[in-house]
Amino acid sequence: MALRWYSNVIETTDVVRLASWWADALDWDVIYETDDESVVIPKWAQELGERLTFHQFPPGLVFVRVDHEKATKNRIHMDLAPHTSDDRDAEIARLEGLGARRIDVGQGPDVSWTVLADIDGNEFCVLSSREQ
Repeated sequence: MALRWYSNVIETTDVVRLASWWADALDWDVIYETDDESVVIPKWAQELGERLTFHQFPPGLVFVRVDHEKATKNRIHMDLAPHTSDDRDAEIARLEGLGARRIDVGQGPDVSWTVLADIDGNEFCVLSSREQ
């Protein structure tokens, strides 16, 4: 038996706003939305949905409502990477245009990634460009 990585759950005080932000940031689709929970998945997963087996379907992001604001650094975060054919700096600028901000979590000046926070303060990294 193998488990499927089903989703990452992100707590927020504004489910619709944060789910929409991540859908825009990743160019994914919001497939479920209430005031208490929203789900986003990759567009290609929607397109291939019927052809993917249970174990092939990619994980999504699930946003659930909580009553408290984020207070400390994440214990887990997402790493995003542009392809080598993409303009990494333009992608970072696009994310900042959506409301992300650069933050310092002690990473130092000579690292190959950029640490950002989403509109709720959740940290994530944009890595150097990759082939795979």
